[in-house]
Amino acid sequence: MPVVPGVSRDLDERPVAPEPVVLAGARLPGGDEPVDLHLQGGRIAAIRPAGDADGTAARRNELDGRYVVPGLHDRHVHLSQWAMVSRRLELSSATSAAEVAGLVAASVADGATEVAGFGYRDGLWADAPSAALLDSVAGEAPVVLVAADLHACWLNSSAARRHGVTLPDDGVLREDACFALVRELDDVADELLDGWVADAARRAAARGVVGVVDYEMRWNRDDWARRAAGGFPMRVAFGIYPQHLERAIELGLRTGDEIAGTGGLVTVGGAKVITDGSLNTRTAWCFDPYPGLAGHEHPYGLATVPYAELVPHLRRAHAHGITPAVHAIGDRANARVLDAFEAVGCTGSIEHAQLLRHDDVARFARLRIVASVQPEHAMDDRDVADRYWAGRTERAFMLAELAAAGVELALGSDAPVAPLDPWIAIAAAVGRTRDGRAPWHPEQAIEARVALAASTNGAGAEVRVGGAADLAVVERDPFAASADKLRTMPVAATLVAGAFTHRAL
Repeated sequence: MPVVPGVSRDLDERPVAPEPVVLAGARLPGGDEPVDLHLQGGRIAAIRPAGDADGTAARRNELDGRYVVPGLHDRHVHLSQWAMVSRRLELSSATSAAEVAGLVAASVADGATEVAGFGYRDGLWADAPSAALLDSVAGEAPVVLVAADLHACWLNSSAARRHGVTLPDDGVLREDACFALVRELDDVADELLDGWVADAARRAAARGVVGVVDYEMRWNRDDWARRAAGGFPMRVAFGIYPQHLERAIELGLRTGDEIAGTGGLVTVGGAKVITDGSLNTRTAWCFDPYPGLAGHEHPYGLATVPYAELVPHLRRAHAHGITPAVHAIGDRANARVLDAFEAVGCTGSIEHAQLLRHDDVARFARLRIVASVQPEHAMDDRDVADRYWAGRTERAFMLAELAAAGVELALGSDAPVAPLDPWIAIAAAVGRTRDGRAPWHPEQAIEARVALAASTNGAGAEVRVGGAADLAVVERDPFAASADKLRTMPVAATLVAGAFTHRAL
């Protein structure tokens, strides 16, 4: 098995609950007979028939037939940005640049002296973004609008002057220029941001989440050490971006290591590197050109890291025990990243893996590369994919083919691109549909058991004696529920190391 970013090497060092706990009258997915789960020392000490007392003075919690599943992990989030989304102008419903401009105008009319927005998707718009359009509705109020895929920012002239950037004609910064600006927007006082992140974590715990892999584009070790010391309801593995790799090496950080003083909650994740763009921004690097981009500077998308730089970067990370976690969305980007993994001779993950050649699925399996995928993106992007990846969408979001080849799947949300809710990802993986539409390429759907296992950070889909007492208590059998029922799965309780982080029993 490859070392997966976020998996602790030594489960015995994880935090433990202060007293034994019994989850009484529980059911396990696919099972009929109720059982009692005995939790002690942060682990599942025993699973006994319901009512079969073991003589210990454990605190009993009656589940009344609710189902217990392994606690859920979101294997790809940007948690600070997710925490900020609810505090920004919501743009996801806009179907045109003009409609976005109207939302900005209304915000300024309501007294906003600057506007930060999030969530626009312009891939299917009939009109186009421009700085002039935002200037016409916002005046001197700076406006920065971040696209839903996080790979583009639409600005007005006032915002460009404030941030010292030169805008292209359409007023949109893409890829590295966008990332740099987003980092400025995320520069919030620690105390304020920590409060927002804690609130987001509590909401995630209410959906059964016990852990996340955080790929916020900043030096995250100190942030998470500080938050964990103040009490935090989940496990976090933090990614390390190229600009921070040497710092991590100097500190001796290795993937899976626990950060001192965090009670085992915070671990070192993978070495994140972004090698291409995204579908919605039409910068995902593909073998075929994007329709309508003839004569464009990058008609095939964009390779953001040359191969001659990627291989030494992966080699250095691997040599120092930091597992590579490489962003690749287009089929050409994925093929090139697999080439790099093979050249280095290491395992790791490809983050997103949205469009693949069939031959490269076999290479994922042979090289033991984890496919870290976000199934809800298929629901968000199906129409954009049908337009810009026309004739290739049978190779998009190939969850079933990857799973059948023996590739390890790791499900996530990429929040705030999609909501931080693993049940949404599981439902999209199982049903390949949303909002009553016909399933999109249903041949790539996977079973609920496979989707659940891919959402537990290696724990599998079954609750087992000896496993970590990271658990979720839900109202429905996930192995029997429809995709719609999975999407809205009620969560009654969540436990980390046997301690409740969410309780609505």
